[in-house]
Amino acid sequence: MARVRNMMASAAFVAMLVFSVALVAGFFGTLHPAFDSFAHFRAHLAVLMALCALPPLATSFRLEAATALLFAVAAFATTSNALSVPRLWPVQAADEAEAGDQAVPGDQAVYRLLQMNLRFNNPTPEKVLSLIGRTQPDVITLDEVSDMWKAKLGLLASAYPYRILCPYPNGVFGVALLSRRPFAAGTQPRCDGRGAMAIATVDFGGTDVDVAAMHLTWPWPRNQSLQIGGLSGELASLGETSIMACDCNAVAWSAAVRRVAGLGKLTVAPSPGPTWLYIELPEFLRFAGLPIDLVFSKGAVLIHSVSRLEGTGSDHLPLMVEFSLRPEQKKPVDEHETATASVTQNGKTRS
Repeated sequence: MARVRNMMASAAFVAMLVFSVALVAGFFGTLHPAFDSFAHFRAHLAVLMALCALPPLATSFRLEAATALLFAVAAFATTSNALSVPRLWPVQAADEAEAGDQAVPGDQAVYRLLQMNLRFNNPTPEKVLSLIGRTQPDVITLDEVSDMWKAKLGLLASAYPYRILCPYPNGVFGVALLSRRPFAAGTQPRCDGRGAMAIATVDFGGTDVDVAAMHLTWPWPRNQSLQIGGLSGELASLGETSIMACDCNAVAWSAAVRRVAGLGKLTVAPSPGPTWLYIELPEFLRFAGLPIDLVFSKGAVLIHSVSRLEGTGSDHLPLMVEFSLRPEQKKPVDEHETATASVTQNGKTRS
C-alpha cells in the first residue's frame, strides 16, 4: 500500500512539473504567440498544478510541492479581475471604482451596449431577437454575423436604423454594429479590409463616441497575432472617446489583449467571468469556460457595469454594458500665460 501511495505521489509530482512549465510559459506571451496560448488557460493550469502539488506534500518533495502550491495561487490571483470570484470582504468605494461598478451621478444619462457573438449557425435566432427586444440597448455589437443573419437582423431595421455590416471573406465571421442613436453628422461608418472590425461614430446626446465591434480569430497556431497587426491602423484611428466590444478569443490577462489595448490606447474593463464554453458542455460547467468577450474604452466613457445575460443559442454569453459619459472639462488655464497676457485697447497694449 505504501508503495502505491509513493507511486501516486511521484506521478502527481511529475504532473505538477509539467503543468508548471505550461503555466510559466504563459507569462512570456510577448516573446512569441505560442507562449501566449498557454496564458489563456492560466486559471485552469494553476488549479491543476495546485491539486497535483498536494500529494507530494507528504513526501520528501514537500518543499518543492509547497513552492509549486504558492506559485499556483499567485498565478491564479493574476486572473482575479476577469473571473467572478466571490469577495470575502466588504466592498469599499475605491474597490467599486476599480471594478468598474461606479456610482452614477443623478444628472448623468446611462447608456447600454449589448455585445453578442451570434454564432454563425445558431439554431435559435429567435432568442437573439427576443433578448434585443426585451433589453432595448442603445447600441449593439455583433460577431459571427454569417449570411443567415442578414435577413434576421433586417427585422430590427425600424428599431435600429443606423447600422453597418462587415462581411468576412468566408461568409461566417463577419461583424456588425446596430444603433438606435444616429451616427454623428458628417461621419460614415467603416469596416476594416477583412470584415473583422466595424467602427461608427455615434451621437450620444450631443457627444460623439466612436463605437467599435471586433472579432479576433483563434490564438497561435492560428493567425491571431498577425490579425492584430493588420488591425493596428483601425485601432489607432479610434477617437479620443471610444468604446469597443470584442470577441477577442483571448483572455484579459493575455499579451494579445494587452497589445490590442495598447494599439488603441484603450483600457480593458473587468470581465464578469467566463463567457465562452464549449457548446456541447452543460451550463453548470460555465466556471470552467474562458472570459474572452471583453469591453474596452477610453476618454470620456465611464463604464458602470459589465454583466452576463442568459444564453441565446451561441457558445458565448451576451454581455450588457452600462456606461455614461463624463462631462467635458474645460482646458486648464496656464498660469504663466494668464500672468503675461496682454489686452490691446485703443491701439495700445496693456500688460
